[in-house]
Amino acid sequence: MTTEESDKDQITEQEIDDSREDLFEHHKLIADIGQDALRIDKFLMTRIPNVSRNRIQNIAKAGTLFVNGKSVKSNYKVRPKDEISVVLPYPVRETKLIPEDIPIEVVYEDDQMIMVNKPANMVVHPGYGNYSGTLLNGLVYHFENLPQREDYFGRPGLVHRLDKHTTGILVVAKTEQALTCLAQQFHDRTSERVYHALVWGDVEEDEGTITGHIGRSKNNRKVFRVYEEEEEYGKHAVTHYKVLERFRYVTLVECHLETGRTHQIRVHFKHIGHPLFHDLEYGGDKILKGTTFTKYQQFINNCFKLLPGQALHAKTLGVDHPITGERVFFESELPEGFLKLLEKWRVYSNNNVNI
Repeated sequence: MTTEESDKDQITEQEIDDSREDLFEHHKLIADIGQDALRIDKFLMTRIPNVSRNRIQNIAKAGTLFVNGKSVKSNYKVRPKDEISVVLPYPVRETKLIPEDIPIEVVYEDDQMIMVNKPANMVVHPGYGNYSGTLLNGLVYHFENLPQREDYFGRPGLVHRLDKHTTGILVVAKTEQALTCLAQQFHDRTSERVYHALVWGDVEEDEGTITGHIGRSKNNRKVFRVYEEEEEYGKHAVTHYKVLERFRYVTLVECHLETGRTHQIRVHFKHIGHPLFHDLEYGGDKILKGTTFTKYQQFINNCFKLLPGQALHAKTLGVDHPITGERVFFESELPEGFLKLLEKWRVYSNNNVNI
């Protein structure tokens, strides 16, 4: 690689803004010593560019406006030396979103939010190379008046994302208050996310934790990798896992996300030598463990045909309801292809002890 090519591929942390937790920009302000008593919504309008009073009031309703560490209402009167913390949306990026009649499996719905079960081979939102046929195209068709965020590129209702081939539970907000409240939970790591993944190899420990900074590859911007902390690149990421079932050459694991970085589970297991089964971007679409027998090779190829990409499913999502504050959990069953994949491995590992 030439120096020019290398420089071209270098990207900064500012460019890596598609992490699922990077949904809001944070503002921290300290009121002057001579500050007159003034409603906090008016105070912030004079100090933060391009923010409306109505938006500040909605954020206050969602409980994400703080003074001296305590949540306050929009009519709070700012006092001298008050320490104010607020999360506000990033500016809108122009995106044309075309509603499309795409089938969507709704697991749960109320006045505030929708839980959908995303299938494999579906992109969540429009982007380069995927301007139609996305989950978001379907959402704006089926659900009118989803809140239009001014951060996260103006994508209505989206709180987080799943990769194209990752299946399972995804929450969508129906009101601006729910959008702010739910996104804050993801940012603060108070949401609970459980995934099931089939990974290559026999994972040595029955349970463990993978820790490593995740950042976009400096050589290939389409993928991510783990960087050492001293490299001061990437973002802190933690994945907890436990083994659910072993099939000699592959292992079914349950993953609990402490953070929510882009491709986190895929990158972390690749890092410890156990790429996800049939992961097209991280090397899991090759035979990494097993025998050289033709019968085994054919077996793996037949397994690959059951899934379009990585064997990863968002099984459980727990959040605090935006209105009641009650912790609610939602689950989705493994898709048919994933279930067939596991059954094939059970049969193989039980019947081919010496192969």
